[in-house]
Amino acid sequence: MDDFEKKVTITDAMEMEEMDIEQANNNSSKTLQLLRTFLDIQQRRAQAYAKLKRGFSEYMISGGELAYQQLCSEITSEFNDCSKQVLEIESLFLNPDFCRVDLAQLLRAVQTQEKQKLHLTATIQLLKKAGRPSERLVSHENCKFREPKKHECVHVQEITEAAGTEEAEADAEYDNALKEAIRGVQDAVTAINEHLEEVRYEIAALEAE
Repeated sequence: MDDFEKKVTITDAMEMEEMDIEQANNNSSKTLQLLRTFLDIQQRRAQAYAKLKRGFSEYMISGGELAYQQLCSEITSEFNDCSKQVLEIESLFLNPDFCRVDLAQLLRAVQTQEKQKLHLTATIQLLKKAGRPSERLVSHENCKFREPKKHECVHVQEITEAAGTEEAEADAEYDNALKEAIRGVQDAVTAINEHLEEVRYEIAALEAE
């Protein structure tokens, strides 16, 4: 191989190396952008949860069923949109151009915990709406009215030890279900925060390159 061929070979190798470096830098930049977008999506989720919490508190005070149902519909739509965007980012990380299976799995883990958190949050609200069995208001729709302002209440019954035990068991079951759901939400939040910390660590590493 003469000097000219050697120079051409070396030049080609250097150009290929520069292209590889440029491609790597480009992918790192895109990865960084996608991870930041993901954190923005998580912020949207946090804001949606805060809005849902406020709306539920207002509902428990005012009893405005229609407003609460509209809020739930809005929040559901927001969460669905967030999930769709995260899945799109996850799909990109699995693409050969990125080949970041680790990040795709990380986002999938967050998605799983977010789904669990939303399910349990809905469970908590349903339980609180219903209230403890012993404290629930009764309806008099099926009572017999013989005179104005007087009726034979079907809810009046002899207080027995068995009835008291049944009510206590129902309350205990309710309390356990509520505690379990609350604990589940707390566990999901802890797991999500740990995953987000990994995302932030990855962002810091990419920024340092």
